[in-house]
Amino acid sequence: MDTKQYIDQLSQLVAIPSVSAADKKLDTSNKAVVELLANWFTPLGFECRIEAIANYPGKFNLIAVKGQGRGGLVLAGHTDTVPYNAERWQQDPFVLTERDERLYGLGATDMKGFFPVIWATLQKLGNGNFKDTQLTAPIIILATADEESSMSGARALVEQKFPQASYAIIGEPTGMRPITMHKGILMEAVRVNGKAGHSSNPALGLNAMEVMNKVITELMVYRRELQTRYTNPHFEVSVPTLNLGCIHGGDSPNRICSACELHFDLRLMPGMQLDEVRQQLKHRLTPIAEKTGADIIFSTLFAGVPAFAQDSNSEFIQTIQQLTQHNAEAVGFATEAPFLQALGMHTVVMGPGSIDQAHQANEFIALSELLPAVNILEQLITKYCL
Repeated sequence: MDTKQYIDQLSQLVAIPSVSAADKKLDTSNKAVVELLANWFTPLGFECRIEAIANYPGKFNLIAVKGQGRGGLVLAGHTDTVPYNAERWQQDPFVLTERDERLYGLGATDMKGFFPVIWATLQKLGNGNFKDTQLTAPIIILATADEESSMSGARALVEQKFPQASYAIIGEPTGMRPITMHKGILMEAVRVNGKAGHSSNPALGLNAMEVMNKVITELMVYRRELQTRYTNPHFEVSVPTLNLGCIHGGDSPNRICSACELHFDLRLMPGMQLDEVRQQLKHRLTPIAEKTGADIIFSTLFAGVPAFAQDSNSEFIQTIQQLTQHNAEAVGFATEAPFLQALGMHTVVMGPGSIDQAHQANEFIALSELLPAVNILEQLITKYCL
């Protein structure tokens, strides 16, 4: 593997800001990233399409395809990063910095570093001339938008029902350990509208904060029931979690609180469905509105990511376990895996780097992670596409 080439390519990717965030002041386009990747893979014989994502200005997916026919292997990664705090970095987040056998930069491990690994693997397979390599099944490279925020890129692929391949590898940083299970996530808001009044006489109003207290109590009861019903020892946290994230209400201690809003997230286990959970929440909380006379308004902060579970006994996962010498594992963080799985592909999450480095200052990928990743991808492409 040409380490110098890898460093040069990752430097180019890191230098392009591609933050995705719900806060529009922080959010940036990823177009320059997918254009750069298209410039890399087109000379290798890939037909590259850059597709704008409807209703998300400045957001694009890259779909690069080489080969024809049924089956094939998808190599997928997201092009965006989380926001950053420059003052906490020891170096410029957008200048890849090599130090102590590590490459530091925003997105270096999560997950821009996967794309140069793909390129290096293809170069190795083709002895520097992958363009003329004949495939028995297609290789499809996906570079998606907004994985760190809306997952709009992955959702767009599901809507267009493409790609239709047999297998998919999502190169999130797992230390090349195969991940076949992760929790889902939903983020919801509950707003209670009461009635303001002078605090000296509670009968003059309806205290929204007191109603919210009943809402929170019911959510805690619901959480206990879920944790009794769903347990999975493969996860470090073996039960669903419901976190009360933030709450805002009232404006003065001498006024009856007229409105209160709670934001929370719920991490779903495999077997739990997003829409079903939302309906259960409404069913649990609506009676509180009826008993108190307050309005309780539900809203979705984030469309949600389904839980993911891939059969570890499939031939694909068995092959990967043999190659990596690691058994399949489960993680608590969400990925694009359930969206690719919904397209009918056997899907695994596996890539170089450590998730422990993601979403924090001084993010890095270790140089020692790269060659093992190339070697494993080489064997998988050989088996399924050559």
